Amino acid sequence: MSLSADDEPMTDATIRPYERDDAERLWQLKRGFELGIGEDTGPADKAEAYEAKLTDGYRERWLDWVDRCVDEDAACVNVAVAGAESETADAELVGYSFLLPESLSFVWDAAVLNEIFVAPERRGSGVADGLMDAAVDCAREQDLPLDRMVLDVDRENDRAQSFYERYGFEHWGEMVARDL
Repeated sequence: MSLSADDEPMTDATIRPYERDDAERLWQLKRGFELGIGEDTGPADKAEAYEAKLTDGYRERWLDWVDRCVDEDAACVNVAVAGAESETADAELVGYSFLLPESLSFVWDAAVLNEIFVAPERRGSGVADGLMDAAVDCAREQDLPLDRMVLDVDRENDRAQSFYERYGFEHWGEMVARDL
């Protein structure tokens, strides 16, 4: 059984590396991640933009990219699997973490935590701690230009901000964007 940062037993979830059989269930979590970004922060058109991109084509491209990343580093994508049936093909995935493989560390000269997501009904249960620990373990194995992990978090997402601060993340520059 995994322990959270507070040494409390995690719920009945198990953290393990992603497997290709997880693809459809991982996609459902990815949808939740994307819809949550649009729903929880920013103006109404942000939600519409994030929902509009979730096409079948995007799904296929994203899952192909996940497979390419996992082919390069099997530990870069981890899933949280709920319940005693965690070893069965129909087990419920309740979260995931996605650390970019080492070859992409030059994007930010550091390990890049691309995404971490826990299903809303499992938040506060320790699942995110297990996923973060798996991502940090993977990052420590990478040969990085700088010994640090970076991520992009919406400044309006107070829950995520608090979680990352608990793990020692600090502001490091600021990302800006423009429409193309």
